[in-house]
Amino acid sequence: MKAIGYKENLPVENVKSLQDVTVETPKATGRDILVEIKAISVNPADYKVRANMPADGDNWKIIGWDATGIVKEVGENVTLFQVGDEVMYAGDITRQGSYAEYQVVDERIVGKKPTSLSYAEAAALPLTSLTAYEMLFDRLEVAKDDANKSILVIGAAGGVGSILVQLAKKLTKLKIVGTASREETTDWLKELGADTVINHRNKLSEEFEKYKLAAPDYIVSLNATEQHAEEIVKVIKPQGKFGFIDDPKSFNIMPFKAKSVSTHWEFMFTRSMFQTEDMISQHNILNEIATLIDNGTIKTTLGENFGSINAENLRKAHAFLETGKAKGKIVLEGFNN
Repeated sequence: MKAIGYKENLPVENVKSLQDVTVETPKATGRDILVEIKAISVNPADYKVRANMPADGDNWKIIGWDATGIVKEVGENVTLFQVGDEVMYAGDITRQGSYAEYQVVDERIVGKKPTSLSYAEAAALPLTSLTAYEMLFDRLEVAKDDANKSILVIGAAGGVGSILVQLAKKLTKLKIVGTASREETTDWLKELGADTVINHRNKLSEEFEKYKLAAPDYIVSLNATEQHAEEIVKVIKPQGKFGFIDDPKSFNIMPFKAKSVSTHWEFMFTRSMFQTEDMISQHNILNEIATLIDNGTIKTTLGENFGSINAENLRKAHAFLETGKAKGKIVLEGFNN
């Protein structure tokens, strides 16, 4: 089968950082399903792994953690899907990824594809939806019927932020404050449901004072957490909850002690990586997301389509993501060269 892989951790400008290759098509056994991939999307996790995770010996490392496609084969213990089903998933960071014509994935982390979306539109959803949903309801334990609390979402116009804002708007009664720094992304957030949009290029405390905003009960930082750490401590409500998903080189939680703030790190791959007993919750979350899409409650966060799935286009997608200027998700579809 066709795939895009690497053997060395290289800058994206190097043509060997991602290469078109041919590898053996995997087989589905146990609780795995074999999916013929129709579309994928790229995430910051992709370029971070490409740059830092070594390949296994002389084998090609295939990355990618967002895909939609059709089930072509099922393992002997599969009960949730059958051949021909249209599916979406974010995959498992410990296994080969979705930059390939076919991929095997555990059925417990796979959901149905929304029937109202194309493969490309649906490919924008899995990883960010899972991350956002788990952050809100598993990590921060937001109550869906609490109308007296607010949330600050830092970096809200990106892939995770643009779905998290929608979920918070449609599934909770929280007052939503998002951050952005450009007119384009500010308008995007307001369209998605943010009640107020502030500029994260300024001090958060000054923006809160400028807009006369109450201290947020919840803060979610989706990027540049180190940069905003001091301001997060200033603005968060005493006994609030703080969650983040990025990889600060260092992060001192001691300043949160005086306010008794709980700190939560969301990593979407935890359940599959450790085969947790609640691993199937990702199947359930993705099915809920599909229902919310199909009934019009939320919408896909597809930003740009970079064309066919090949090494050249994926290098371009990685390079653009690394600029930090992406709005919504970048998708690719089909393996035509």
